[in-house]
Amino acid sequence: MHDQSVSLTGRWGVGYRLPVMAQAPRVFNPDKQIDCTGLFCPMPIVKTREAIKQMARGQVLEMLADDPASEPDMKSWSQITGNELLSIDRDDAVFRFLVKKTG
Repeated sequence: MHDQSVSLTGRWGVGYRLPVMAQAPRVFNPDKQIDCTGLFCPMPIVKTREAIKQMARGQVLEMLADDPASEPDMKSWSQITGNELLSIDRDDAVFRFLVKKTG
């Protein structure tokens, strides 16, 4: 963690220095990757479900998809299944999802 501080001026001009703790970025190295680019609903979810079934609890799956519906689909699927959606990143039209198998 990086220690930083922020200066604040109080009501009567009194200065305060408050520590700010910057959180280190979380880096996940996926245990398995699947590429669902070019596939449309429901196939990215179907492929994700199949891949997760073969994984051990605690492992992380990376899934790539370019279907615009994949973001709400993955959010919904992870809530329904209880698997943890660790991150969603987007590079142009391609989404990158990291999912941790919890069950």
